[in-house]
Amino acid sequence: MPDAATLSPPDDLSGFAARLARRLAALRGERGLTLDQLAEQSGVSRAALSRFEKGETSPTAEVLGRLCLAYGLSMSRLMAMVEEGFTAHVPAADQPVWEDAETGFTRRVVSPGATGLAAEMLHCTLTPGAEIAYDASPVPGLEHHLHLLSGKLRVEVEGAAHEMAAGDTLRYRLEGASRFTALSKKKPADYVLVLVTP
Repeated sequence: MPDAATLSPPDDLSGFAARLARRLAALRGERGLTLDQLAEQSGVSRAALSRFEKGETSPTAEVLGRLCLAYGLSMSRLMAMVEEGFTAHVPAADQPVWEDAETGFTRRVVSPGATGLAAEMLHCTLTPGAEIAYDASPVPGLEHHLHLLSGKLRVEVEGAAHEMAAGDTLRYRLEGASRFTALSKKKPADYVLVLVTP
């Protein structure tokens, strides 16, 4: 039985952070997991999971990646679940933006995932020298199409490294680990990533 005290954040929380906290709590509740069980499956401490679900702090990109892996969701799917409703037209002002100050990663969901749609599109920025890594694909065989708009980016896919310059595109299906590194010391790596669920 899930820990009842952590199934929802305080009512006075609002905005994206509060919706993320509620969604994380709901996902655990839907799967009937205790905090200890989820901690074991995700490698994220019980205390951190509790703080995330209460909205006391926000998870980093890497921690969210671990939680998505535990739940079998892409990060974009999770973000789409956090957003309320779905419309065909997504104005720039309505595109959810998530920033991870710890890793220097910004993720804008320009085309959120939705029921009936196979693809999602993200606009991502890594600050100069920043790096993010994921242990495995949250959805085995998830198709990626990455187009680098500006800067320099190294993408490691299951041990194979690809150094990209502005204008380059990298296409792959992800099963295992991946790592993204902004190679320039002065310019961020700015890229578009399209995810297609198999």
